[in-house]
Amino acid sequence: MNRESGKKGSILRDDGFQTIAGSLLCIIIGLLAGYIVLLIINPGGAGKAILAILKNFLYYPSAAASMKYFGTTLVKASALLMCSLSVLFAWKVGLFNIGAAGQYVIGAGASLYFGLQFGMPWYVCLLAAVLAAAVVGGISGALKAYFNVNEVISCIMLNWIGLYCVNMLLTKVKEQSTPYTRSLESTNKSALLPNAGLDSFFSGNEFVTIGVPLAVLMAVIAWILLEKTKFGYELKATGMNKNAAKYCGMREKRNIIVTMMIAGGLAGFGAGIFYLSGIEQWMVQQTSIPAMGFNGIAAAFLGGSNPIGAVFSSYFIQHITSGGTYVDKTMYCTQISDLISAFIIYLCGFVLFFKLKLNRYLDRRDEKIAAKEQKGGEA
Repeated sequence: MNRESGKKGSILRDDGFQTIAGSLLCIIIGLLAGYIVLLIINPGGAGKAILAILKNFLYYPSAAASMKYFGTTLVKASALLMCSLSVLFAWKVGLFNIGAAGQYVIGAGASLYFGLQFGMPWYVCLLAAVLAAAVVGGISGALKAYFNVNEVISCIMLNWIGLYCVNMLLTKVKEQSTPYTRSLESTNKSALLPNAGLDSFFSGNEFVTIGVPLAVLMAVIAWILLEKTKFGYELKATGMNKNAAKYCGMREKRNIIVTMMIAGGLAGFGAGIFYLSGIEQWMVQQTSIPAMGFNGIAAAFLGGSNPIGAVFSSYFIQHITSGGTYVDKTMYCTQISDLISAFIIYLCGFVLFFKLKLNRYLDRRDEKIAAKEQKGGEA
């Protein structure tokens, strides 16, 4: 193979390029499938509905209103990003942390309880959220390391245990007349995350706090930890082959537990920065686990299992999810955006399939080129 053909294939063989191309195809196909569903339901408003979902905060003609709701989308996307990091961190080590949803719930319960019951400041509440969720993640890790219990099974069980434990715990700090917890604004303002002047950039949206930049910072730290440190290398080596890692002197059991604890802590951090912003109150009677943790799975794989890619994929998924609230309610339900997200979630596996097929095609092409060059040289 000559240098020219090698250069031709270099961009196509780049893992980052393949991931971005595959993710864009997932998004396009998912949006197209959603548009077809809209046409089936009511063809008259399908075009406007899909545009409203894609526009999200840009739906508002006023620049001030657009910036305000853009800030709300960023707050929700930050929590989704942390759940995404939780999933992909474990995935890099060969573990499937489907328990990010339950760890998120535990983090929410711990942060709100410390803020409402004990009157703690925001940094203590946030630390409580991280530590509580890390302990729950560590339980799954310990069961996997010492008893070879599949982490998917233990995580799913802990998701529901966590939900009902948090409901019972937060019943002590709920409002008298509603099923919601008391608001931090009226009970303990010190538990609210500081906005550091960020609200002024988003038309006075007080829910935009330091949690937004902190989430992005955590993505960068996760990338550095996994890709640029000895510790990250050991974690990934354990995920690839724990027996080989043990033979090389690595403490494979410890690595599995630590990985799940870090993954849990990340999900708990996401819950902390979300609920400590004051944007929502917890309903103690809910019987379903918040979708944030499960959507983190989609964001992780749509972002190519890369912490930096997860920043963009998390925002995109939250963007279209929030955009669903602006569709015409007389024609479609707001959950139509969740349906489109679901299409994209199921198509996330296509990214891996796309990369596999593309590499096989490039291999065959290079073999043909090399064969022609060899024949030409012999002639």
